[in-house]
Amino acid sequence: MFKGSLPALVTPFKNGEVDLETLRKLVDWHVDQGSHGLVPVGTTGESPTLTHAEHELVVTEVVKAAAGRIPVIAGAGSNNTTEAIRLTRHAKQVGADAALVVTPYYNKPTQAGLIAHFTAITEAVDLPIIIYNIPPRSVVDMLPATMGELAKLKNIIGVKDATGDLARVSAQRITCGRDFVQLSGEDGTAHGFNAQGGVGCISVTANVAPALSSALQLACLGGDYAKALEIQDRLMPLHQAIFAEPGLCGAKYAMSRLGLCEDEVRLPLMPVTEPTRARIDAGLRHAGLLN
Repeated sequence: MFKGSLPALVTPFKNGEVDLETLRKLVDWHVDQGSHGLVPVGTTGESPTLTHAEHELVVTEVVKAAAGRIPVIAGAGSNNTTEAIRLTRHAKQVGADAALVVTPYYNKPTQAGLIAHFTAITEAVDLPIIIYNIPPRSVVDMLPATMGELAKLKNIIGVKDATGDLARVSAQRITCGRDFVQLSGEDGTAHGFNAQGGVGCISVTANVAPALSSALQLACLGGDYAKALEIQDRLMPLHQAIFAEPGLCGAKYAMSRLGLCEDEVRLPLMPVTEPTRARIDAGLRHAGLLN
């Protein structure tokens, strides 16, 4: 169920509030554009600055709007195990297909602490869980051996790997098994990640270029890496431009250029600067998305 292009969905704002009308339109657009699933309220969905009520509202509305047409993996992570359980429980209650749970940030738990954290969530909620391993943000790195221990639990089904280390895919195939769902968390290396054994990408750029992102992933899944590389060449300048500043800020600016949502983020993040806007415009033109 979980493979291909899975946009890490932005949370649209208007005048400081969550823009539910635009959110619903984005879900429909992604279905039409061929996205293979949606991941609301991750980092790209500005989870750090959403209230708990807003977090739950966004997950609920995305599940409703998707209406079973494509799967929804709800962001449900926290550095507080009790809160992660509550968010995962809510995701299950409203009908999400899985939860994306980040390694606890700021606390800096040991590998044993990571095992205890994820085990507690699986024992509390019967919902498929995808581990989100992103050491640059969480400071802690879940090692392949640790992930292999967690993969023995029935509800730990995969990983969003944002380590940037392509060798991790092979290492995790050894510790977690070949059926463990490995999804890239980095747009620029998603093509190579799939060649190592990955099956998709939870993508920021797919907010902007969902059809191209989907086509790239389908080519990889079909074993046509030459075709996928051609698409990657079209997308690479856009990947680089979007991530010149925090990726969600770049994605929202690009989306505003395409008339998809407002270019509005919450502090402490800021809209991208003029030089980055020029780079994103150039990336959009290179990809064939802007005249």
